[in-house]
Formats: sequence, C-alpha cells, structure tokens
Amino acid sequence: MTRRPVIAVLEGAHPVRGLERVQELAEFRVVQSDGLARALDGADVLYLWDFFSGALPAAWHAADSLQWLHCAAAGVDRLLFPELVASDVVVTNAHGVFDQPMAEYVLGAVLHAAKGFGPLRDQQSQRDWIWREGRNIAGTRALVVGTGSIGRHTARLLRAVGIRVEGVGRVASEHDDDFGRVHAAADLARVVGDVDWLVLVAPLTPATENLIDADVMGALPESAVLINVGRGRLLDEEALVARLRDGTLAGAVLDTFAVEPLPPDNPLWSLPSVLITPHMASNADSWLDDLAAQFERNLRLWLAGEPLPGVVDKVLGYVPSIRR
Repeated sequence: MTRRPVIAVLEGAHPVRGLERVQELAEFRVVQSDGLARALDGADVLYLWDFFSGALPAAWHAADSLQWLHCAAAGVDRLLFPELVASDVVVTNAHGVFDQPMAEYVLGAVLHAAKGFGPLRDQQSQRDWIWREGRNIAGTRALVVGTGSIGRHTARLLRAVGIRVEGVGRVASEHDDDFGRVHAAADLARVVGDVDWLVLVAPLTPATENLIDADVMGALPESAVLINVGRGRLLDEEALVARLRDGTLAGAVLDTFAVEPLPPDNPLWSLPSVLITPHMASNADSWLDDLAAQFERNLRLWLAGEPLPGVVDKVLGYVPSIRR
C-alpha cells in the first residue's frame, strides 16, 4: 500500500487500548456508533473494539473500501449479517486471547460444584458449622462441546487435574490429541448418559443453536453439572430449569444466557443449585492489554501483506480449528 491506510475504530463505552503503539502506522478514526458511517468512508480497516455494538449493518453502505474487519471478541455471531458474509472483507477475531481465562473459569466451575462451595458460602453467611462431603474430580468424565481453540485449551487443563475428557464437534474423530475422541454433535443425546460435566464452549451458529435441546437435557444423568461459557442460545433454558427444579440434575454454572442481562424474574436466579455469573468467563486482568497486543501484531502482518491469524469462516461463523 503506497498511501497511509485508514483505520476506523468503533470505541464504545470503554476507551480503546494500545493505539498509541501503532499511531505512526496508519490514520485512525476513533468514533462512537453514531459516527461509524462517516469513519468508514474511505477506510481500509475496521477495528470493532465495541464488539457488542449493532451499529455496523446500518453503516455498511459506507464500507465500500473496507478490506479487513477485526473484532475484539471470540464470538462473532452478532456480527455476521448477510451483506458482510457476502462481501470480500476478511474478518478476524480475538482468536486465542481468551483461551486461558475461559479454561480456568471452567475448572473453577467444576471445583465449585464438586466441593460444594456455594452451599458452604451460604452456611458461612448464617454462621452454620455443618460438615459437608465433597467430591473428587480426578477420574470424572467431561464432555466439552466445541473443539476450537477455547475447547482444546479447556480440555488440556481439565485433563491435567485427572478428568477424562472427550469432545463434541461437527464431525466425529476417533483420534484427537486434545480430546482423545470427538463425537459428532448429532450424537449428543446418545453420548451424554454418563457425563459428570457437560461443558459448552461452542460458538453460536445456525447449526449449534438449541444444540442442547430437551432430548439431550433429558439424557443427562442426575449427577451431571452443566457449565455454559459459550452462548445462552446453545441450550434449551426451559428444559434446564425443569430438571433443576425437579432435583434431577446436580447443578449448573452459567455465564451466558439467551437474554442478557438475565431478567430479574428469570427462574434461574432462585435455583440453589445454580451459579450465575454476568458473562465474564473470558475476563482476566490482562485481557485489555492482550487484545491491544493482538491487534498490533495483526496490523503489522496486514501491512506487510502476510496472512492473518484467526480468520473467521463467515459461512460457518467461527475460526475453523486445526484437528490434531
């Protein structure tokens, strides 16, 4: 590129980080949603720092010169509107940035449920000294739904503490370095009958929406705990509530929901076997700096004409994993 590239940055409520390190490389137009169309006029790159914004479809008419869009999030389900999917614009995401914090969250969720930390906290608030029996996690079985980089990182961490882990993906595989075995998503209801931890890390796509339906939920054993750090619409929340209310499912740790923020009248709030967190499984004390460093690396690659990591398959709706 002979001229200085133009990069539009959709900032949002939280100030964008790290641009001072690359200011000399491009012209930056940092805007809020109401200025996005103006910023896109003549822009080569869009940096979606405000990754939850829905402003892009209305501003798309001004994106004729856009070549690359980088989203500072792992999930891009809210982003892939038809005009973007049909375009030649390359889309990348925050591939790899959230692997470790999300894997750690899942391990924490397993320990929370196995050791009864929720009831113990309730006892503490009442100053009740009541002995409770915990559960060993070594030797238990986890099924990780989602075999991308987050799922693989999660599998490796769970295996490190002695949990037997298998995966669920689009297609089955009998030999996988991280999961040992990967089951096809179509077989979920058949393979969940003896799981202790059903872990959802899959992206939301037309193929994964309501993947954990009433049939899958009904096939889970009573001792199972469901952990969702993917998207709320991966599962049938009503079927989950029914089993939890009946006491026929050990519990759930839920970070994402079909409607967010979770409405105050949602029954999940009042179920004692449920831990609710506000879509924070990917958060860590380093995440803002990690996102800034990733964009700097990607920008330098793009300027050099090198391949970009974390390219989203816009039809599939995620970054395809490399099966090992």
